[in-house]
Amino acid sequence: QVQLVESGGGSVQAGGSLKLSCAASTYIFRDCGMGWYRQAPGKERELVSTITSAGTTTYADSVKGRFTISQDNAKNTLYLQMNSLKTEDTAVYYCAGRVMGWSTCVARYWGQGTQVTVS
Repeated sequence: QVQLVESGGGSVQAGGSLKLSCAASTYIFRDCGMGWYRQAPGKERELVSTITSAGTTTYADSVKGRFTISQDNAKNTLYLQMNSLKTEDTAVYYCAGRVMGWSTCVARYWGQGTQVTVS
């Protein structure tokens, strides 16, 4: 069973930075990689960024140029460096392991989430 454990959330002023980490008990996501999602109060969970096992990245338009996703394959750890944080970035952030669904990659394994609050 895959376990994902996030850390690094907290409270920060607008314009500040935070770095989230997600430690995976094992890495089985070679087809689709991993990603970061977030859910703000009263809103649906949204995809923030993804990274494949080869290191190819994608970003939501709202975070492009401010967030950087990365991974340490030796440590089975996923990261999200968040710079120039805005109040609208406030949310619970989840890391996810993605697997192939019927025709596209989907998040299948989830961490417990870590709160990021920007004031």
